[in-house]
Amino acid sequence: MLHDGQAAWVVDPGDAQPVLQALAAEHLTLKGILVTHHHPDHTGGVAQLREATGAAVFGPHREAMPEPLRRLGENENVDVLGLQFRVIEVPGHTSGHIAYYCAAMDGAPLLFCGDTLFSGGCGRLFEGTPAQMLASLDKLASLPGDTRVCCTHEYTLSNLKFAVEVEPDNTVLAAYQRHCQTLRAAGTPTLPSTIAQERAINPFLRSTQPTLAASAQRFSAAQTASEGVFATLRAWKNTF
Repeated sequence: MLHDGQAAWVVDPGDAQPVLQALAAEHLTLKGILVTHHHPDHTGGVAQLREATGAAVFGPHREAMPEPLRRLGENENVDVLGLQFRVIEVPGHTSGHIAYYCAAMDGAPLLFCGDTLFSGGCGRLFEGTPAQMLASLDKLASLPGDTRVCCTHEYTLSNLKFAVEVEPDNTVLAAYQRHCQTLRAAGTPTLPSTIAQERAINPFLRSTQPTLAASAQRFSAAQTASEGVFATLRAWKNTF
């Protein structure tokens, strides 16, 4: 949720009740809903919230979504509390997945990336191809390093177990894993991450690195090209 003390926007509300509770507790009016993709754990609360608040809904232009909504594509903008969020098309997890990027909010860029990029991982390829997902992740990896990565699931510790398996000599990764374990032991989220952090520790942003290619070869006779390495890493993670 983003809010200015009066108006609020939410991203990917899979359940309406926590949103309604937060609105009541903070005395906020819901003005808008941003949706990244069609999966029910991201859209399940949209209809109830729209009915209860009259909030406008925005989502990807190429996916089945709860109507009515404004459909958005690459480089279109949404005004959220006076800030411009740019749409980035990131197919792979689903065929029409989008992300929302604000170049400056409270001193740093902000990214809502749904299930495309996680801290230490990426989404499963339910509808897209490895080439699509790799291109989408490359787009996100090219954003400024201080971009805060707001993904939609707290999968960090399980992702990092896999990341350490495929890149055991990455000292930055090992330190980040210890840091995240400490956070979770204290009941604190690991998120948001940053793009710079993910470039350093996330195997799915590092498929061009020789260490990742070597690990992929250990798991399967992967191609040496980054797309083949990426596809092998994703298949490995699916069964890890």
